[in-house]
Amino acid sequence: MATTESIRKAYIDYVLTEGYQPKSVYVFAKKNKMAEDEFYRFFGSFDAVEQSVWTDLINTTLNEVRAQEIWLQYTSREKALSFFYSFFELLKGSRSFVVYSLGKHRGLGTPKVLEPAKQVFDEFAVDILNQGLESGELSDRKFFSKRYKDALWIQFGFVLNFWINDDSAGFEKTDEAIEKGVNVTFDLFERSPIDNLFEYGKFLAKNGGIKQKMGFGSL
Repeated sequence: MATTESIRKAYIDYVLTEGYQPKSVYVFAKKNKMAEDEFYRFFGSFDAVEQSVWTDLINTTLNEVRAQEIWLQYTSREKALSFFYSFFELLKGSRSFVVYSLGKHRGLGTPKVLEPAKQVFDEFAVDILNQGLESGELSDRKFFSKRYKDALWIQFGFVLNFWINDDSAGFEKTDEAIEKGVNVTFDLFERSPIDNLFEYGKFLAKNGGIKQKMGFGSL
């Protein structure tokens, strides 16, 4: 009997062997000795199968990192780093599929195959970022705070592309890219001298008339 996992495995084997998607669900089902309606019981299309693989990779990673005893003690930055390191460690076992899946994407923006995975990632990002905002680890900037998750997704996409092109032993350069990229991103999220300058500007705007009232208008 077909299952979500058995269909995913059969699909991955097919595209990595042939280099392209099956010509039809009928052909795919026949090759894997299942009734055509069994496939549709789990997926509506081959693209949906591929999306499911990516979503499963994200969810598997999240389950692993959240199971760590120290997880609840981590800062939002540390949680992001833990997720990135764990995800790309897991991805090593699916490298051929990743190269195939993303190799079909052309143009800017999030590839269609990653859209459901992005929703799961965004939920995770919002959760850890809200933790950082509530604890004061991250700066709560009007209008910009809501875009922090987008910046984290952009960083995810950058590292993913870097990893695909990384030919270093054990993908050591990717580990370095994660460390530098995630830390730089969170440095931007944290309070900086620019925030202090902005706060000072608001203070002056509200209290700019004080010196005139005190008679120092010529200074």
